[in-house]
Amino acid sequence: IAGEDGEIDLQDFKKALNVKESFFAERFFTLFDSDGSGTITLQELREALTLLIHGNPMDKLKFLFQVYDVDGKGSLGGEGQGRRMCPGAGPHWTSSPLGTGNGSIDPDELRTVLQSCLLYSTWSACPGGAAFQTERQIHKRENAAHWLTAPAARPRPRRPRPLTSAYWHNHRSQLLCLAAYVGLHVLLFALAANAHRALGPSVMVAKGCGQCLNFDCSFIAVLMLRRCLTWLRATWLAQVLPLDQNIQFHQLMGYVVVGLSLVHTVAHVVNFALQAQSDTSPFRFWELLLTTRPGIGWVHGLASPTGVALLLLLLLMFACSSPCVRRSGYFEVFYWTHLSYLAMWLLLILHGPNFWKWLLVPGILFFLEKAFGLTVSRMAALSIVEVNLLPSKVTHLLIKRPPLFHYRPGDYLYLNIPTIARYEWHPFTISSAPEQKDTIWLHIRSQGQWTNRLYEFFKASDPVDCGPKMLSRSLTMRRSQRMPQVSEMSSENHQFCNIKCYIDGPYGTSTRRIFASEHAVLIGAGIGITPFASILQSIIHRHQKRKHICPRCQHSWMDGVQDEDMKLHKVDFIWINRDQRSFEWFVSLLTNLEMEQAAETQEDRFLELHMYMTSALGKNDMKAIGLQMALDLLAKKEKKDSITGLQTRTQPGRPDWSKVFQKVAAEKKGKVQVFFCGSPALAKVLKGHCEQFSFRFFQENF
Repeated sequence: IAGEDGEIDLQDFKKALNVKESFFAERFFTLFDSDGSGTITLQELREALTLLIHGNPMDKLKFLFQVYDVDGKGSLGGEGQGRRMCPGAGPHWTSSPLGTGNGSIDPDELRTVLQSCLLYSTWSACPGGAAFQTERQIHKRENAAHWLTAPAARPRPRRPRPLTSAYWHNHRSQLLCLAAYVGLHVLLFALAANAHRALGPSVMVAKGCGQCLNFDCSFIAVLMLRRCLTWLRATWLAQVLPLDQNIQFHQLMGYVVVGLSLVHTVAHVVNFALQAQSDTSPFRFWELLLTTRPGIGWVHGLASPTGVALLLLLLLMFACSSPCVRRSGYFEVFYWTHLSYLAMWLLLILHGPNFWKWLLVPGILFFLEKAFGLTVSRMAALSIVEVNLLPSKVTHLLIKRPPLFHYRPGDYLYLNIPTIARYEWHPFTISSAPEQKDTIWLHIRSQGQWTNRLYEFFKASDPVDCGPKMLSRSLTMRRSQRMPQVSEMSSENHQFCNIKCYIDGPYGTSTRRIFASEHAVLIGAGIGITPFASILQSIIHRHQKRKHICPRCQHSWMDGVQDEDMKLHKVDFIWINRDQRSFEWFVSLLTNLEMEQAAETQEDRFLELHMYMTSALGKNDMKAIGLQMALDLLAKKEKKDSITGLQTRTQPGRPDWSKVFQKVAAEKKGKVQVFFCGSPALAKVLKGHCEQFSFRFFQENF
């Protein structure tokens, strides 16, 4: 950008920082321009950055003070303005006689700076100045503050993750099952190949792969028996088997089936080509491959035609199961092509003489579960009694709870709404507590085709079969007295409905382990809070059940005996959101949690909340220091956070996971287990940190 002259002016400086709001760019430019020439040379920039990186704390504080000491002027420029570096005496700041500051910061100057801070963050001040609300999203910009930090030290070379003890500690059940799976395939292949060694190498390979496919094509369905897996979670096998990774193992077996099928096919093609070339065979190559004339197979010579059909059907299922199909608005393509497993099983029975033996037990279990689930889910239609449209396109559904619907905190169900899509079933976490008897709550983020249609349907002014009766404030108050509110919305976003729906479930997840943990760390990213909302509500109910109040003196105390299935000593709840409005989803729930622990000291509190807003500039960003100081002072004065209204202070930026887990480890409340629901990218980061601290890590996965 500097060009041949090696200097940049103010406009070039703004271009380099890629900023639209010019206040901080102008302030930095003025202070870096030590000779007041209106341009910055490489030498001036190097001297300024050397001071800011290697200078003492007082030098850095003086620089920050000068950024804020603007004398009420929103922009600076002109010859002679700024601060000068003293040549030859080492880097330190001295006041320029032509500088714009007067050595003190008054309220008008502070207001000017805070307004610029707000423009860089996702907040804007309300007229009263006591609260902040999101009005727009600011595009990501290059951050000038990263200039002001020292280069990070290069990390020391570490052993590969699979070779660490922490990795084995977190993945031992998966690795043992994977080793057993590989060993079983080697054994099956060897036995089948050895039995046909007299027929040549190509037949040995084909028969070996075929025997492995007998196991894979029958057992792959067992991994999707959700009711059986939910039942297993209540047994000791949950400590041995990696039940939380059933979908990953299902996908792995799908890849293995495709690979073995291709090898199996190629081996048979080679064998047919050799037979067609020999003088003893009366059949040509294409007859061996595509017709029943050679009589290959145990049912009317159908082995070859069914093999070709199976390979084509398998490749179609494999292509339509890719993430680019499922997550790009074509879920129906994935769903309907995946139903062809019924045709595949029929073709496999005709293709191989022994497959029906392998399928017998898994097939009976599979069809029993499917028949039971279909009967229960379609037995009677349920009513969506109320709908709340929440910020960030989240739909909050209240569904009438069936009488025999028993679930545990963190469970999920499959939902079908014929008005939206007659044949589509989608999984959603139950966000209400099991102790809530009347309704089931679901919070659904609009992220795909079906969820967007759901949101737009209820957003319409006159949806079909839905009477848009607006809730009055008195009705809202009566409802809040009947059950604890989790969502807090204005009345125009409430609707009474009578839409019919069907549910299938409930099904268990890894969150069932939470109450059996000693120290649980719950991490939700965005709408990933929903499984933990159910758990936190259940904690409130259990806490209230143990709490007693003397009717005379109003003294309160807790029963020393906890539930048999609850071993928790401490819960750390971490919620990470992009913007401020997302906190409105469950702010009332979090308020109730704080009120339940209001009488306890910080050290004795059973539950600790941690809130983060990633779109806000962090406290280590020079452009946000003033704003964060103002928010800290305001929170201290009003005893509540200006963003959420909670007592817990919302932290700007992303969590420093090393510090978070160091603090958790230092508390020594028992064995730590981390439960996460959110994006896979963040899950990978958290898993790495958990391995460093030898914490068990569980990810919501269904």
